[in-house]
Amino acid sequence: MGGFFGAVSKEDCVLDVFFGVDYHSHLGTLRGGIASYSEEKGFDRYIHNIENTPFRTKFEHEVAEMKGNICIGCISDTDPQPILIRSHHGAYAISTIGIINNIKELSDEIIGNSTGHFGAMGGGRINTSELVAALIDQKSSFVEGIRFAQEKIDGSITILILTDKCELITARDKVGRLPVIVGKKDNKGYCVSFESFAFEKLGYTQYHELGCGEIDLITSDGITVLNPADNSKCRICTFLWSYYGYPNSHYEGVNVEVMRYRNGEIMAKTDRKKGVAQDIDYVCGVPDSGLPHAIGYANESHVPFARPFIKYTPTWPRSFMPSNQNVRSMVAKMKMIPVSDLIDGKKLLFVDDSIVRGTQLKETVEFLYNNGAVKVHMRSACPPIMFSCKYLNFSRATSELELIARRTILELEGIEGEKHFDEYCDSETERGKKLRASLCEKLKLDTLEFQSLEGLIEAIGIGPEKLCTYCWNGKE
Repeated sequence: MGGFFGAVSKEDCVLDVFFGVDYHSHLGTLRGGIASYSEEKGFDRYIHNIENTPFRTKFEHEVAEMKGNICIGCISDTDPQPILIRSHHGAYAISTIGIINNIKELSDEIIGNSTGHFGAMGGGRINTSELVAALIDQKSSFVEGIRFAQEKIDGSITILILTDKCELITARDKVGRLPVIVGKKDNKGYCVSFESFAFEKLGYTQYHELGCGEIDLITSDGITVLNPADNSKCRICTFLWSYYGYPNSHYEGVNVEVMRYRNGEIMAKTDRKKGVAQDIDYVCGVPDSGLPHAIGYANESHVPFARPFIKYTPTWPRSFMPSNQNVRSMVAKMKMIPVSDLIDGKKLLFVDDSIVRGTQLKETVEFLYNNGAVKVHMRSACPPIMFSCKYLNFSRATSELELIARRTILELEGIEGEKHFDEYCDSETERGKKLRASLCEKLKLDTLEFQSLEGLIEAIGIGPEKLCTYCWNGKE
């Protein structure tokens, strides 16, 4: 995924951006970058690999030397950015979030229609932000160029630009798959953020949330809407609430932590109605994003909440940071420290934010039984994932058969099963029961259930027509 933060101010704002970007570190693990502009120094830009070192540690020395009343930065799970561009629009820095599925077709078209070129990265790949800039530069203004780019791109793209005229230009994806929020600091200036909480500790208050396709120009004096929002086709990512988003954040006015409590409550009500998993000692969450869903479940079921294992995070805060899969798996295993008194002889119900490949979940269940658990029930805070995401980076697999639900359906019914995903998602159908029984056998669980799509939408409280649910039902 990724996230960005920018600011423009009557004062130096580099430090604000440094901390604002750092507050997006949960959204990416590959690279971080920061760019500023001042009349004395012009553009200043740094990019670092952050796979094994936090953003703050990598950039604190550079930030001490940077100056500027305008600055942007990003956390990226894809390409190095922000990148610096010089074109007929002037000099600017650009950062993007999203996925371009037709990157080869677009780059071939641009190269074929001009004598231009792209800098090639490893494997001959093209930097996504550079391609977006090339599309923007085909038009006579930023607003025309951004609209042109977003129409040409198959996927999604959200954009933040810093110009040498001390302007920020930001554009939300045309169907709003990700949020863009503007904060205001007294009469000093404004910031742009993916996460709403990221600017609150910096003295900004929420001022405006961009609508779908909206393009804004921001200076230290105010905001000008260059392209109005069209919210009729809103498709904001539902996973922002169930997994990706930080607990403090609000999207479309809905707080992440509160939504997760409601989601857990709905799952507990469903289990009580069905009379399943009512004899348990503790409700537990798979750290970290599964914890609030579990708290909601515990509150509604009146079963004590407990943490039978604690993640050791001082040295490895995120288990997926190492690039090597064997190292990632080893780190995930080493991080789980049991609290034996809360496992041995106990019947446990765990809630996880989602079940994607099932690899770590299987290891977690084995870990619990090896430490004396009598029963382990599992609840997924969202429906079975049937499709890899083609708009963002969540559940993005090289093959959809990496998804444990899809792979299990193929084993049960072959290709014919692909015609019956709705039935497999529904626990009341015969196909739904077979999927859950097969997964229980694979994962050594006593019971397994998924939150229904209707329950997930109810927990968010936004009309289903405004939510992207592609990874569950394949509907765009």
